Amino acid sequence: MASMPLPAPAVVPEQAEVTDEDEALNRPWVTVVWDDPVNLMHYVTFIFQKLFGYSKAKATDLMMQVHKEGKAVVSSGSRDKMEHDVQRLHAAGLWATMQRDS
Repeated sequence: MASMPLPAPAVVPEQAEVTDEDEALNRPWVTVVWDDPVNLMHYVTFIFQKLFGYSKAKATDLMMQVHKEGKAVVSSGSRDKMEHDVQRLHAAGLWATMQRDS
């Protein structure tokens, strides 16, 4: 008498635990412009319009945030794009850095 094969045990996928590191990898990068004692406010507004295509009102709001709070996030996206944005801001004479969005 041939024996019947036993059914395969059910495989239950393990629940992946989401860690802080996993969440950090999913956060976009941002470009931060910092206040400086050199550039005039109208110049900063102009650069935001020129580089990012912001309206005069949006560029002015961001410039005022830099002026009053010391910094403002001006763009977000992939790391490569933010590196490019920081380079363009540096070329325009602004102080800029990039970081993971918080």
